[in-house]
Amino acid sequence: MVRLNEKEVQQRLKALKEWKLEDNYLVRRLQFKDFVSAVQFINKLVPIAEELEHHPDLELKDYNKLTIRLTTHDEGGITELDFQLAKRIEEILS
Repeated sequence: MVRLNEKEVQQRLKALKEWKLEDNYLVRRLQFKDFVSAVQFINKLVPIAEELEHHPDLELKDYNKLTIRLTTHDEGGITELDFQLAKRIEEILS
């Protein structure tokens, strides 16, 4: 995968309304009704991350607040693979 430049990232972000660019990561913040719901969502995400062989940075705080950060560490920034995973995450949420 080739690292995308900022213009390419901003263009692709238009299709992912809830995602933001922060410090070279695509970031999505979610709030679930409770801890169990948050963990159930993470469990749905695991097989997709494994399938794509691309794993998000996840932070679960205050029992129901999940922050997802995507970047391609090997490329030192955001690639098309990050957008593929973000799109799949949105599919789980819908």
